[in-house]
Formats: sequence, C-alpha cells, structure tokens
Amino acid sequence: MGKKTVKDPAIHHELSSNMKSKDVQRCIDRAMKQAAIGKKDAPRLLSDNGSCYIAKDLGEYLSSEQGIKHIRGKPLHPQTQGKIERYHRSIKSVVLLDNYYCPEQHVCAIDQYVRYYNTERYHESLDNLTPEDVYLGRGERILKERQKIKENTLRQRRNRYQMEKLLDSITAN
Repeated sequence: MGKKTVKDPAIHHELSSNMKSKDVQRCIDRAMKQAAIGKKDAPRLLSDNGSCYIAKDLGEYLSSEQGIKHIRGKPLHPQTQGKIERYHRSIKSVVLLDNYYCPEQHVCAIDQYVRYYNTERYHESLDNLTPEDVYLGRGERILKERQKIKENTLRQRRNRYQMEKLLDSITAN
C-alpha cells in the first residue's frame, strides 16, 4: 500500500456559528494535543482563502508555534478542497435529515457521524480501509488478512467446482 494522505476530521472537529482565526487556532491546538503530534511531526494545513485562514495572526501561529506548513487553495478553484467539500456534503446529507431542538443535539449527531465515518465506513480511496485503520497503522495487516480470506475462498470454490464436476461425470456414466 502506498503512502496515503488522511484528511482528518477524526482527530478533532468543532461546530461553530462563525469562524475566526482564534477558532481555527483552538481547533488546531486541540487536534494536535489529541493526536499527540509535536512540532517535528507537524502536519500540513490545506485551506481555502476564507478570512479566518488568511489572517496574519493565524499564519504566525501556524509557522512559529506549531511548525505547520499552510497551503491555501487557488482562489475560485473549489476543486482544490474537493475531498473536504465532499466530506461536508456527505455529513450534511445524513445530519440534516433530522430536526434538532438544541445545539447540543446537533453536535451529538455530528459526533456520531464523524465517529462512523472514521471508524466504520470503508473508503475506496484508502483501499477499502477506514481512516482509523490507516491512521493507527493497521492497514497492511488488514489487507493481508483480506488477501488470505480471498485466497482461501477461491481455493474452496475451485475445490467445490472440481467436486461437482467429478460427481456430474460419475452420475452421467
């Protein structure tokens, strides 16, 4: 399995009514802490050009405090953020099916979906593994187990076919 990029709302996500650079910083701080990522392992941040992402204080925070390289998508080019836009569309299609009577219910529904998305839902782009499997380094082992199961299943099918063919030839005589 080749090197994969795991976009990761799995580590940390927040629901916010508005987005300021301080909100982004808080979210990054919490994500880095939850994932136990230090400066030497700092990820890259791909964002659009929203005001919270182009703020000078965010740039300083990312480079000096976290050691994170910030990559901004090309203006008026939403394809750059295609994966996260698709993720947002997926989460909206599920979460917006219900009515929520308070913000806590909405947050709970998003939390449940994110947990499902990252721990149970297989992703074709990740060789039909979950993001959690890839993130925790279980991918190779799981793929090897699947390959063994596939080989055993094929062997059993071949044997069954050969047995049926043999029985057919015996009963035909």
